[in-house]
Amino acid sequence: MVLLKSEVVLKAGDKAPDFNLLGIDDKNHSLSEFKDQPALIIFMCNHCPYVQAKVVAMNEIYEKFNGKIAMIGINSNDPTNYPDDSFENMKKFAKEKGIKFTYLVDETQQVAKKYGAVCTPDPFLFDKNKSLVFHGRIDNAMKPEDEPTEKTMILNVEKMLAGKKIEKDFDPSMGCSIKWKSQQT
Repeated sequence: MVLLKSEVVLKAGDKAPDFNLLGIDDKNHSLSEFKDQPALIIFMCNHCPYVQAKVVAMNEIYEKFNGKIAMIGINSNDPTNYPDDSFENMKKFAKEKGIKFTYLVDETQQVAKKYGAVCTPDPFLFDKNKSLVFHGRIDNAMKPEDEPTEKTMILNVEKMLAGKKIEKDFDPSMGCSIKWKSQQT
């Protein structure tokens, strides 16, 4: 497991790159279908202990803001060497973990590259104009075994929805590296 922190590629104010990806509902989804709605895009996977430790928090965000923001998980990992991250296992993982938000597969890994995602989870919060307002962690528990004392993403979504400025627009997430197709095991 290679541990990485988020990197800045998209900066505050940058527009979200659109995509057209297959979801676990067997339908294609694009960012443009969530018109006039803020979006939380989380690069994630199934096998990473950092993602597994955040599933409850991600589900909490979805339940709290359902209908107010679009929440989209994107798995960009290469399943060749990580079969737990296959499309079929994405469906199983979502069912087992009670994931109700949109969960998509980025088979070409081009979407992750456009966003500059490097780790799982790697969350990006966009306003209703699809301008980046926050890139960073879900909460302040930086290791899977840590308990959070601050729900960073919830606080930032609340600020955004209230029209308030998010002071710290980059607060790196930490997790397993995205498993790129050129990587060796």
